[in-house]
Amino acid sequence: MTKTTGLTIFIIALLAASVAFAQEKKEEEHKAVPPQRAAPQRAAPQQHAAPLRTAPQVAAPHAPPQRTSPHVATPRRTQSHIAAPQRPTPHTVAQRKAVSPAVAHPKATSRVVRQRTGTSKVAAPSATVRKTASPAAAPRVVTSRGTAVTASRLRAAPARGAGRTVIRGQNYSVWRSGYRVRHGSGWRTFVALSTLGAIAIGSNEYYPYAYVSAPEDYCQGLTEDGCRLNWEQVQTEEGDVIDQCVAYCPWR
Repeated sequence: MTKTTGLTIFIIALLAASVAFAQEKKEEEHKAVPPQRAAPQRAAPQQHAAPLRTAPQVAAPHAPPQRTSPHVATPRRTQSHIAAPQRPTPHTVAQRKAVSPAVAHPKATSRVVRQRTGTSKVAAPSATVRKTASPAAAPRVVTSRGTAVTASRLRAAPARGAGRTVIRGQNYSVWRSGYRVRHGSGWRTFVALSTLGAIAIGSNEYYPYAYVSAPEDYCQGLTEDGCRLNWEQVQTEEGDVIDQCVAYCPWR
């Protein structure tokens, strides 16, 4: 009886020790591997919906996660594509050869020309007439009627129309062309001044420059620019000869 009781107690103690050992081992495994917690999912709030409460779920212990080695992707080397330059092919244009149209030229027939027999005329050489230039007319010698300056300048007189000069305080008209006067029963026009010719007073020569409407008493002496007043007879275009005052200057 005592042996049976001791054996029973020993078996019970052995079972209790094995249970305690198994429980300690389970606790150690539970401490070594922490349980993975699932991330809470947030539900979109619904209007006028009552919140649902879910019971907490206890996750069973999982095996320790396996560490995966990081995957390193090797970069691919892309070959640079270099396009070869295209050489333009030369565009050759075939030139057309211009074909000259063949023109048929008529054959020239030889023409026989008969020459008339005639007497040859001998032209006598024409006698050359030599033109001899007539010598310039010698200037007329005129006796001076005064050497004092009695008139103003005459060189400012216009080539056409009437000018003006002052002789001893009196105004007179000056004409270098187309001068007309009343004579007899009509008008007379004096000839051009170039037809009068030059005059010589001492060793100096003077040339006709203008007609002056001054009378004989005022037509004498010198002007301020060196011209001389001379009273003389002048022919008209109508053929009459009339006394007139003419101004002669030492240059043309």
